[in-house]
Amino acid sequence: MSLSPDRASTPHVSPQPGARRRVLGIGLVSTLLSLGLAGQALAEGKDRWVADTLSTYVRSGPTDGYRIVGTLKSGQKVELLTTQGDYSQVKGTSGDTVWIPSSELQEVPGPAERVPQLTQQVADLSAQLKTIDDDWKTKVQGMQETLDSRKKLVDELESRTKDLNAQLTDAQSELRSTQAKLGDENNQVLMRYMVYGGSIAGAGLLLGLILPSLTRGRKRNDRWF
Repeated sequence: MSLSPDRASTPHVSPQPGARRRVLGIGLVSTLLSLGLAGQALAEGKDRWVADTLSTYVRSGPTDGYRIVGTLKSGQKVELLTTQGDYSQVKGTSGDTVWIPSSELQEVPGPAERVPQLTQQVADLSAQLKTIDDDWKTKVQGMQETLDSRKKLVDELESRTKDLNAQLTDAQSELRSTQAKLGDENNQVLMRYMVYGGSIAGAGLLLGLILPSLTRGRKRNDRWF
């Protein structure tokens, strides 16, 4: 806080004796009023920040009639001591006490103090976001590995199924071929049985025809003896 008097705003003038008495009377009344109201004013300490302007003039008392004793920079942090009318009494970091228009104070830090805080918040959020992103990448990688393992298992099962289907097809083909061969053999055996049976039947029939002829010829020969 700069408390050097602003000489440009308070030029030296030699007032007339009557005007001087009026000024002194006004200053005395103002001082008495300020002392009388100070006990009733809010005296609790609170942090305030100078409004976002280039600089703000501060005075030695709570009215525009008091002289300017310096300036406060935009965003400067001060401690609120009391409020009277349109002015507030504040204490700067140097410990000096001055009066400043209440409209030039705000309850939130100015950009000069908020930017580092916001920068730190952005850094913290960026770190959190990076942590979340890393966790998500790890989870995605794990899910991808699991998916690859399952895909590999599915491929192996599909390959094994194809092999089993091929083996089943070969077995069915071999079974049909075996059944066809068995049918041919059965037919051949049946034909052999039929030929064998027919041969036996034909031999029996022939023998049945020959035996009676032989028997009749023997009987005739027996009659000549």
